[in-house]
Amino acid sequence: MPGQASLNAQEYYAHKQNAFWRIMGVLVGATPDLPYVQRLEKLTAAGIALWDVIAACEREGSLDANIVGKSIRPNDFARFLAEHPGIRRICFNGGTAADSFRRHVQPGLDVARYELIRLPSTSPAHATFTFAQKLAAWSAGIGAPN
Repeated sequence: MPGQASLNAQEYYAHKQNAFWRIMGVLVGATPDLPYVQRLEKLTAAGIALWDVIAACEREGSLDANIVGKSIRPNDFARFLAEHPGIRRICFNGGTAADSFRRHVQPGLDVARYELIRLPSTSPAHATFTFAQKLAAWSAGIGAPN
């Protein structure tokens, strides 16, 4: 679920300290200084779709740890994947996304046809990994060149 900065901006990964757009800048040219629409176009051109596991939930603030479990409403992955049959790999931006998918989406899908990859969170709250470590993991995960 997007954090407060992203919800306010109506843009994924709008928090200035989130490493997502810096990583995508290195991997596919979707640099943070580009207008948002152009960043999305770069992702699409690279074969990357960007979507949250959670469509709606209750949460105080921006931390995933504050999501009220019973309030989670997942996005309709079954429909999305049916409409995009070429998708073979689903990457998750951190553990909460991967766990939410496993709990709320996976039971209704035939996931055997997909490669599911949990990547380190690009959130500034996930300071365990350096930018270089995150970049290396994301490069390997999405199959983009360094």
